[in-house]
Amino acid sequence: MRQFVKLQRIVVKIGTATLTQNGRLDQDYLFNTAQQLAQIKQQGIHVLLVTSGAIGLGALEAGFATKPSGIPLRQALAAIGQPHLMQAWREAFQKVNFKVAQVLVTYDVFSHRPSYLSLRNTVETLLSMNVVPIFNENDAISIAEITRAFGDNDRLSALVASKVNADLLILLSDVDALYDSDPRTNPQAQKITEVKSITPELLNAAGRAGTNFSTGGMKTKLHAAQIAQKAGCSMVLAHGREPQVIWRVVQGEELGTHFLPHDRQPSRKRWLALALPQGWLTVDEGAMKALRSHKSLLPSGVVAVEGEFNPGSVVSVNGQIKLISKYSSQDLRKILGKSLNEVEAILGYREVIARPEDMAFLDEIDPLQQ
Repeated sequence: MRQFVKLQRIVVKIGTATLTQNGRLDQDYLFNTAQQLAQIKQQGIHVLLVTSGAIGLGALEAGFATKPSGIPLRQALAAIGQPHLMQAWREAFQKVNFKVAQVLVTYDVFSHRPSYLSLRNTVETLLSMNVVPIFNENDAISIAEITRAFGDNDRLSALVASKVNADLLILLSDVDALYDSDPRTNPQAQKITEVKSITPELLNAAGRAGTNFSTGGMKTKLHAAQIAQKAGCSMVLAHGREPQVIWRVVQGEELGTHFLPHDRQPSRKRWLALALPQGWLTVDEGAMKALRSHKSLLPSGVVAVEGEFNPGSVVSVNGQIKLISKYSSQDLRKILGKSLNEVEAILGYREVIARPEDMAFLDEIDPLQQ
């Protein structure tokens, strides 16, 4: 049996291929899932659900037999499918006397700190009201989310788990575990039951998406595991059609692959590392050395500015650090390479670009961006 820490919050992600059967949304499966989550909630554990399926359900409703291409069409199909998907979940949870709330997000919500804090407060309020938050990407309006390489909702579920300080993320898919090679093409592939760290070899062994409507492959699940591990969150990858799989995983049964948690990084650092940068700075060798020594970034060390951003925006530094800039891109271009005394003469005030508490080193927080 697996020994998790005392579970207080779990996030469950269910993929499109798991939610559908014989070409239709499987309402019985949704009800069974609601029953398991209700049973877990009765143990005093908060549950959050990340659901895929809006585009796939919209495509099925519109009569498509395979995954459609073209962003405008997929956005339209997401708009068709999302209300059907939420209504199906609402009906499933009504049968077990729980209310649900729809939370549609884009990656920008996690990158803009005021929006992220507002989202976090909303989720905390929903949990205090004993409501189950159901997350999905807002595919109907977000081009970036549909085309993003991290796949369907795998990384989103890890971001949610990270932001709410979940203890366990359960990724339910149409595969039963991580293997050392693709079991669909290699009958000798060996199941991996426990992963302490994700190595380049594991990433190279990851396959591609294989079902009609799913967009995430094994590599996206490994990326999700990396985020979860850095957040101090266990992750279990298991087959979504395994009977009572959620309940059994929570009870410690050794299903699927268990990705062990690492030490939990500070929440602000995790948010910063995973935020999308609004601009890019190039700094000289001396400035990078100072930053690695946990010193402030000064205008004198900046040699180039790319992008347009306002004060308080997240920017990337040499592709290795993310920080919150106290200057706009317009002002930074005026003070490149200047001392603080020169900055004051040019702008009328002087300030460092960022202090150590407003920085995150990507190789320490987010392995995806190394």
